[in-house]
Amino acid sequence: MTNELLTPEEMYRADSLAVRAGVASLTLMETAGRAVAEEILRRYGARPVLVLCGPGNNGGDGFVVARFLKRWGWPVRLALLVERERLTGDAAAMAARWDGPVEAEIAIGDARLIVDALFGAGLSRDFPASLAETINGAGVPVVAVDVPSGLDGLSGRVRGAAVRAEVTVTFFRRKPGHVLMPGRILCGEVVLADIGIPESVLQEIAPRACINTEILLPAASPLGHKYGRGYAVVVSGGPLATGAARLAAVAALKCGAGLVTVSGSREALAVHAAQVSAVMLSDADISVLLSDRRKNAVCIGPAAGVGEATRDKVDAVLLSGAATVLDADALTSFADAGEAQRLFRLIGMVPGRPVVMTPHAGEFWLIFKGLLSEDDSKLELARKAAALSGAVVVLKGADTVIAAPDGRARINVNAPPSLATAGSGDVLAGIVTGLLAQGLDGFAAATAAVWRHGEAANRRGPRGLTAETLLEAL
Repeated sequence: MTNELLTPEEMYRADSLAVRAGVASLTLMETAGRAVAEEILRRYGARPVLVLCGPGNNGGDGFVVARFLKRWGWPVRLALLVERERLTGDAAAMAARWDGPVEAEIAIGDARLIVDALFGAGLSRDFPASLAETINGAGVPVVAVDVPSGLDGLSGRVRGAAVRAEVTVTFFRRKPGHVLMPGRILCGEVVLADIGIPESVLQEIAPRACINTEILLPAASPLGHKYGRGYAVVVSGGPLATGAARLAAVAALKCGAGLVTVSGSREALAVHAAQVSAVMLSDADISVLLSDRRKNAVCIGPAAGVGEATRDKVDAVLLSGAATVLDADALTSFADAGEAQRLFRLIGMVPGRPVVMTPHAGEFWLIFKGLLSEDDSKLELARKAAALSGAVVVLKGADTVIAAPDGRARINVNAPPSLATAGSGDVLAGIVTGLLAQGLDGFAAATAAVWRHGEAANRRGPRGLTAETLLEAL
């Protein structure tokens, strides 16, 4: 498995642990530089190359890249951002092995390929906009070593300005910045190279984040029945706002829940009745409805309406002890800071009961503004929100982050842009609910749902995706 994500600090630790295990640091750098050179060789015909080296170990990797490409007959120029005498450690040792000239000025000249070995994932200051413009404006492919310069490997954000790479070669494991936006776009295609760090170092590092992938769902028993597959409830909005709940209800049914009931007013249910067949309808008070303990998972929020009525229903749902998905209006109804804290207390009143929040960024900040810092990365925001609220948090977007209160987190990478369409989030909320009904814990249900949501959109294709056609592809 290579889906673990290491922060820059964890990657430094992996290097140190590899050295402690007997792998020389110079060997790691030599292997890394050669891996980049071999990737270039695989992708591009021989052409004039400009290797741009910085003052640290990223620059040392660049000296290795230049040496191998030159050995293989490529025309190579190398430019160094600082005086050669300022290099230290392994970077200085690799610079000493380079027998070609070192240019003090960065000039693209006749280069038809640029290797960006200026700064790595741990960049601690802003990258100059003028230098980024020079590289990005050259009109030639850029291969980045570790990360494109200017990209923060922890957050995926740009420090000042950043290089845009066609290919990024990184080592041992990817970093959050490779998959969080806008880093994912700036990196281009990310190639993961094995440089000889023992896999055993992961046991000591114990990373808590990884890329979201498919998880195996429990197989249905051949002796089972529909109640054994779970009974989901979706709370409806008013008669002119029924579509969102219906999308969620059908999604819960299609992803395997044995039964699904939509709860709402008689006026709203009259509209639903004209649209659904297998989904059941109930106008009973939500507390009465959930007194039937077979109803074990509830989705509330899609077009439910913002205000006291929805807050009261959320209270009833959470007090029932059923697994709960809080989406859209079920979150924004608690936008006041005092109400948000009350929501968190309600979530904690039934220990062990899964609760999943599925906010987009706007809804997220309505709940957590003043409680969290906007300076944190999306990954850290989701983690802190989960710890604060006691719920699994699905912070949606092109780089959806799923975080559990215990610090586990996954970043999703399979969602296509076509998912940015009305009702898509309602379908996701329904998938989570259906999986909770089948007995998955909150984190497993959320991660599986986000992955399946993306895969359904990919199967449907990039054109003309609607929430209805997304349901068809589930």
